[in-house]
Amino acid sequence: MKQWTKALSVAAALMAVNGVAQAKQVVCVFDLVGKNGDVFTLMKDYQLAAKNWGADIELRVGQNEAVIAEDFKAGKCDGISVTGMRGRQFNNFTGSLDAIGAIPDLKLAVKIMQGLASPTFAKSMVNSKYEVAGVIPVGDAYLLVNDRSINTVAKAAGKKIAVLDYDEAQKIMVQQVGAQAVSADVTNFGAKFNNGQVDIIGAPAAVFKPLELHKGLGSKGAIVNYPILQVTGNIIIRPDKFPAGYGQKSRDWVKTQLPRAFTILGKMKSEIPAKYWMDVPTADKAGYQKMMREARIDLTKRGIYDKRMMKLLWQFRCKQDPKNFECALQEENYK
Repeated sequence: MKQWTKALSVAAALMAVNGVAQAKQVVCVFDLVGKNGDVFTLMKDYQLAAKNWGADIELRVGQNEAVIAEDFKAGKCDGISVTGMRGRQFNNFTGSLDAIGAIPDLKLAVKIMQGLASPTFAKSMVNSKYEVAGVIPVGDAYLLVNDRSINTVAKAAGKKIAVLDYDEAQKIMVQQVGAQAVSADVTNFGAKFNNGQVDIIGAPAAVFKPLELHKGLGSKGAIVNYPILQVTGNIIIRPDKFPAGYGQKSRDWVKTQLPRAFTILGKMKSEIPAKYWMDVPTADKAGYQKMMREARIDLTKRGIYDKRMMKLLWQFRCKQDPKNFECALQEENYK
């Protein structure tokens, strides 16, 4: 009898230990600035909110996004907060939000992300053992050039452009304009621009100050005031490590934070000195739009962008601007 009681006690102790181990979820957060960054600040709010959904999250911040993604794949993190481009390998549907020219402005991006939080899209958020638990805007991405004379696509030919080494879309685009791709990642592309290793980079306003990109612009450079894509942030989890229904509750909460993100990002853009901005002539905008559309269609055919997302974004753009030339065309109305 004593042996039986002892065995039960050991089993109960093991169950208790396992219960504690399962209750704590490790979420690894990518923030260029580290613990003082805006992303980590938002994730601390997320950590508090997650207690209401039955999760006990431990946050670990890192400044190397590639390492965080690999740790997630290896099971060292139960969840991650990374850029959409890095997150594309875990979910191509949400990873296609940053398709070239697919979302023309931040206001529309917020509207789209609010829509994606609906339970209607819950199945699309799950891919194999991964689930997207929230999508947030990081802002419009602009081209930064170290010389204002690079004011057309034709003049970018032969120039060195930093491309994220894990994003095939960027490499293909650079090849198409006849420029020279220089491999980089999120942690060093700013430094390559600042020290003259590359002539052009694409970046959102949010990184202008932390990466000190004014150094790369110098007295001759400029920011081309024409968004080329929307940079997004993804919260991605292993749903089996979290309580049932956690993903939808998380997406619902993230949706409530989107207006806050919109305000913060707008402030960041407004704080960049006016002298750095270079406007694109109105007459040139239609040409850029057509070029980006053709590139987007090509990249979708190659399987880099998700057809379902491309159709959805086409519908959103045409609802916002029904008179746009592309609305009469059907190439992105994928079946």
